[in-house]
Amino acid sequence: MYAQMVKSTGQGVKPREEMSPQERAFQDRIDADQKIEPKDWMPDAYRKTLIRQIGQHAHSEIVGQLPEGNWITRAPTLERKAILLAKVQDEAGHGLYLYCAAETLGVSRDELTQDLLSGRMKYSSIFNYPTLTWADMGAVGWLVDGAAIMNQVPLQRTSYGPYSRAMIRICKEESFHQRQGYDIMMKMANGSDAQKKMAQDALNRFWYPSLMMFGPSDKESVHSAQSMAWKIKINTNDELRQKFVDQTVPQAELLGLSIPDPDLRWNEERGHYDFSEPDWTEFFDVLRGAGPCNTDRMAARRNAWDDGAWFRDGLMAHAEKKRARAAAAKTAAE
Repeated sequence: MYAQMVKSTGQGVKPREEMSPQERAFQDRIDADQKIEPKDWMPDAYRKTLIRQIGQHAHSEIVGQLPEGNWITRAPTLERKAILLAKVQDEAGHGLYLYCAAETLGVSRDELTQDLLSGRMKYSSIFNYPTLTWADMGAVGWLVDGAAIMNQVPLQRTSYGPYSRAMIRICKEESFHQRQGYDIMMKMANGSDAQKKMAQDALNRFWYPSLMMFGPSDKESVHSAQSMAWKIKINTNDELRQKFVDQTVPQAELLGLSIPDPDLRWNEERGHYDFSEPDWTEFFDVLRGAGPCNTDRMAARRNAWDDGAWFRDGLMAHAEKKRARAAAAKTAAE
């Protein structure tokens, strides 16, 4: 596997002959599909890559609550409110699992949050787009969570044990989120003309941002080659994007909605759909902070961090008192 990766990418992967004996032994474990655990030796670059990927994944789950939380009180029925509330709670839990997985690599949750607030760490670009109508809750569930599942199911086989195990539950819950979104789109698409128009508008606005969720094209991706050699990633960005298009187009046809891509067509020879690339200039602009909701999303996270300072301080003070009491009791017993 490793040799094939070096040959196929030609860049970004350390040649085996330049590895130390320890690095070669580590790579042999990866190639044998053995999980790497927190106390195992690992290259610093492997640890840093995991912290970057898991941290950004965790931040995305937390920030991802914001566009949906905005609709909890405005959902059209009590049942829809309860479903959406449950979904937002799930996403908070996903962030918790992932922060815990990152902590096994020696980085604290506070450090990860500070990296986000300072701009050193990012979250998924999709959450910098507004949710303007109730149909957007359907598009987010169907398209955004559908793309997330496409990204995350292979991560159940990622080489780092805590990350791999966290993804098992996350993927089960994300599959519920995707079905919830598709159900909303079915109701809208089979409703009044105004509702179907609203569903089509949501699809039009979220289609290309959803394609961007897989990251830049393989030729532009800086980290993919080494991440795949280490099996932190299992598939390339373009492979996952193609799989997502192939799966989603028939779903749109079943809904009676149109994918907003005039160049979309089935390629019999390839056995896949041909489709237009997203606007990568827009993608990188959003990553740099120029998306429609970047400022609002970061302000919300910054306010949450600042407003929670008293609670964090209280927890630390309580923990310190608890340690002091335990130490005093131990001294008295001796």
